Amino acid sequence: MRNITFSADEHLIEAARAQARTRNTTLNEEFRRWLENYTQREERMRRYEETTKALRGKLVVGTRLTREERNER
Repeated sequence: MRNITFSADEHLIEAARAQARTRNTTLNEEFRRWLENYTQREERMRRYEETTKALRGKLVVGTRLTREERNER
């Protein structure tokens, strides 16, 4: 694993560390999670678009249920 250095306002860093502590983790671990999520956004969006394209025309939406029908469920 490589080390990197970022600059940020001291108050923000302390606030982020405090928030990480409430989650029983560290600021480093939170950043690693964020970095992983950040780098995978485009891939997730591509898969979402492929899925919705594949489902287009295959899903049938029924009629709207009445209040009584909804309450039966």
